Amino acid sequence: MPALNPIQVGPVTVDQPVILAPMTGVTDGPFRKLVKRYGAGLTVTEMIASQAAVRETRRSLQQAAWDPIEEPVSMQLAGCDPDVMAEAAKLNEQRGAAIIDINMGCPVKKIVNGHAGSALMREVPLATRLMEATVKAVDLPVTLKMRMGWDHESLNAPELARIAENAGIQMITVHGRTRCQMYKGTADWHFVRRVKEATSLPVVVNGDICSVEDAKTALDQSGADAVMVGRGCYGKPWLLRQIMAALSGERDVPTPGLSEQYALIAEHYEMVLDVYGIENGVNIFRKHVGWYTKGLHGSAEFRNRVNQEADPNVVKAMLADFYAPYRERAAA
Repeated sequence: MPALNPIQVGPVTVDQPVILAPMTGVTDGPFRKLVKRYGAGLTVTEMIASQAAVRETRRSLQQAAWDPIEEPVSMQLAGCDPDVMAEAAKLNEQRGAAIIDINMGCPVKKIVNGHAGSALMREVPLATRLMEATVKAVDLPVTLKMRMGWDHESLNAPELARIAENAGIQMITVHGRTRCQMYKGTADWHFVRRVKEATSLPVVVNGDICSVEDAKTALDQSGADAVMVGRGCYGKPWLLRQIMAALSGERDVPTPGLSEQYALIAEHYEMVLDVYGIENGVNIFRKHVGWYTKGLHGSAEFRNRVNQEADPNVVKAMLADFYAPYRERAAA
């Protein structure tokens, strides 16, 4: 397929249209920093509840923090009250965000029951007011992330795309599933083409993009302008760089060797402990250990032992021992 062109989101130019998806509990500051260091056209923060952002809760401030390496930063907000969303957008504009992203795609019950996330796809008048209020509140470009619809009986993403464009939204991301599918089945990249045909805005395809070949196929089937990578980069913060290289016609970027991966994991762990403290940091990092080590010899037993250990220094020693044979092999 031909190389993708840069995309323009208001005054923000995304030179390489390969974007890191916002994923609660995963794409926090430390993980985004690593992804951006390897290479990503744009990163998006974890979803931040607009009410919490306005109250400036400790958690929301933690989610809104970023490293200068990430700039320009897209800040994702979720909510169902247009006034509160507008206020949260203003606050994040003042903190230096470059883009405000509205979440209309989260399928999680807690969010949906609060009439936010993908629940807004069932409430088009409310969704319209929310988009209009957010756009009017800031001088930044506002973008939208959504699904195909609530269920297969109401695939209204193309309709919402037209409404969004009229409301002043400047880029649309579509996850190729309905809310009722959650993360089951497979993403329908063909459907995203219907959204692309409904609007003149840049459209981003998302869902089940776990490899370079997935990215190429998703773009080909959807006709989208950019690709967004989510769960595919669990334990692989270098994946976006590999996709960027392939779409730019560069030589293949190899997966880092296990010695380099160990150094990355050790650094990632220190960053997580620094941000969250020992107790929370140890708990948060367990999932990352699982993703990083998946498929390696003895990894299942190793993960079980790590998940029972509360002392970060012991975990660090366990990681060093687990990767020692790979590091020795690389040094030989």
